[in-house]
Amino acid sequence: MATIPITKRGAEKLKEELHRLKTVDRPWVINAIAEARAQGDLSENAEYDAAKDRQGFIEGRIQEIEGKLSAAQVIDPSQLDAGGKVVFGSTVELEEESTGDAVKYQIVGEDEADLKQGLINVSSPIARALIGKEEGDVAEVQAPGGVKRYEIVAVHYL
Repeated sequence: MATIPITKRGAEKLKEELHRLKTVDRPWVINAIAEARAQGDLSENAEYDAAKDRQGFIEGRIQEIEGKLSAAQVIDPSQLDAGGKVVFGSTVELEEESTGDAVKYQIVGEDEADLKQGLINVSSPIARALIGKEEGDVAEVQAPGGVKRYEIVAVHYL
């Protein structure tokens, strides 16, 4: 199985979710199933069906997270020494050439991506355009509205 890059923060979030699923959600749904069973006829018991569906979701998510964590290559951005190049985990300050708008992104794994927090997926078009570039370089990104050009203002390993 191929390794999946993930930041240290992203791995911790997945571990927290896994812990919650196993210690809170799983026992809750088992209890809900037991209570629904106690109500009698299961063939017309909506609570039982809903609890079983929820149990299936929880068990599937537990397996998914365990699989991702077992294949994860945890990268601590603060320990990187990429010589000023944009790499996975780095935080990049950009300026759009046409508008002068400044943006700041951290390149992270798929599960961590959240554009509103400035976290972009490593496989996104903008991240792919930035990887390997250095401060002062210009990255061209094919966006829905056409090609956008970003100048790399700074690269940080936070």
